[in-house]
Amino acid sequence: MDEQFWILVPVAAYLALSFAVALWAQRRAARPASSRGFIEDYFIGGRSMGGFVLAMSIIASYASASSFVGGPGVAYALGLSWVLLAMIQVPTAFLTLGVLGKRFAIMARRTGAVTITDFLRARYGSEAVVLLCSMALLVFFMAAMLAQFIGGARLFQAVTGYPYMAGLALFGISVVLYTAVGGFRAVAITDAVQGVVMVAASVVVLLAVVHAGGGMEQCVQKLKAIDPGLITPTGPGNAVPQPFILSFWILVGLGILGLPQTAQKCMGYKDSRSMHDAMLMGTLIIGFMLLCAHLSGTLGRAVLPDLPSGDLAMPTLIVRLLPPFWAGVFIAGPLAAIMSTVDSMLLLASAAIVKDLYLHYRHQGDPARMTPESLRRMSLASTAAVGLLVFLAAIQPPDLLVWINLFAFGGLEAVFLWPIILGLYWKGANAGGAVASILAGVGVFFFLSIVKPPLGGLHAIVPTLVISGLAFLVGAKLSRPAPAKAVRMLRSGGEHGSGR
Repeated sequence: MDEQFWILVPVAAYLALSFAVALWAQRRAARPASSRGFIEDYFIGGRSMGGFVLAMSIIASYASASSFVGGPGVAYALGLSWVLLAMIQVPTAFLTLGVLGKRFAIMARRTGAVTITDFLRARYGSEAVVLLCSMALLVFFMAAMLAQFIGGARLFQAVTGYPYMAGLALFGISVVLYTAVGGFRAVAITDAVQGVVMVAASVVVLLAVVHAGGGMEQCVQKLKAIDPGLITPTGPGNAVPQPFILSFWILVGLGILGLPQTAQKCMGYKDSRSMHDAMLMGTLIIGFMLLCAHLSGTLGRAVLPDLPSGDLAMPTLIVRLLPPFWAGVFIAGPLAAIMSTVDSMLLLASAAIVKDLYLHYRHQGDPARMTPESLRRMSLASTAAVGLLVFLAAIQPPDLLVWINLFAFGGLEAVFLWPIILGLYWKGANAGGAVASILAGVGVFFFLSIVKPPLGGLHAIVPTLVISGLAFLVGAKLSRPAPAKAVRMLRSGGEHGSGR
């Protein structure tokens, strides 16, 4: 009980700190004089993120239970092959900001957009595009948040020995409260803190694992003795074939440009220098963090070769290799990864409900028809409602967190990738193409994910994005051109820089 207590103390302190930051952020923010001011501040932080906060916020919202629990767990089972796959994610911040950042910032400021669907509405002038994207965002975010809630509760259970439901309640209430109370500003600040915690935890755990295994060379030799496939690029029994490796370049490489929770960050930075600083810092930090976390899972097999589940690898290594108090401190790393993904998704789900659906269709998109206080209450209520639904679904948890997470990521990419990319860079993109792409992408992705036909080792996302891309081109050619206003906005968005 003493060990459990000393592990629980820093975990509880960390959760309390996150809520305190939300309260501080809420009080620090100037009270908006108008409803539009509230919306911009609550959902986009007044477009005020500097380089470091932007970098850490993108990293933290992208890193998740998959990065710190599920990913190292698969690395524990498949060895260095999964470390290779994990490193495909290194260009996340560079790609997101380099491809989307400048154009998104310019066009979002010009149109007053604070969400992805705001941009899509302005670009395509189509309610069908907005409705389809809002519904898909809610569905796939719920699946992704389910994986995070389960991961957080299992992590708490493995570390403290307390029941799964206790961990689920503590984790769920904490993350929903600080997101609802503080909004985007609190999410950005807590994400920055969580990013620092994640980096520190990944380094400490890797050093502890290498030390316990007798050094890097000894660890590798032990892995080879367990199964020579653990130190090959394709894993034991060719579990990670080359086509699957190529698929990952699409799923967690190119495909990240279609993830609303990271694309949204491109609307909230302060100026061009902030964006450029974040591109450099984010690339270096996420690469270092992912390498340490996944190497810990792989080399942990040499230290603890008989764990019943890969998902237990990271929390078990932390608890067994570190003193109780410091285990509690560094278990906050995986916990931070989980919380930082959930808070971004909760905020975007709330924005989809309040701004993209209710405010637009109930009040013709005019925020002046609601007071800032009523918007605040509705935003808090919608955030809490989404969190409650995910909480209820997590009471009976399925296994294989990493696959649930990848399914949600794939679904989001199938919906958003081509409408975002082509909407930003191709003046021929129109509503017909976007609708065709969304319907084809979701249909093909669900079919391939459920039926699982043989694809020669390819992940379902590859044919999904190929077919949805072709559907966009065909739909665009067969339907009416985009509104002239949208084309002018696109052209001017590419010609001018963002001084702010």
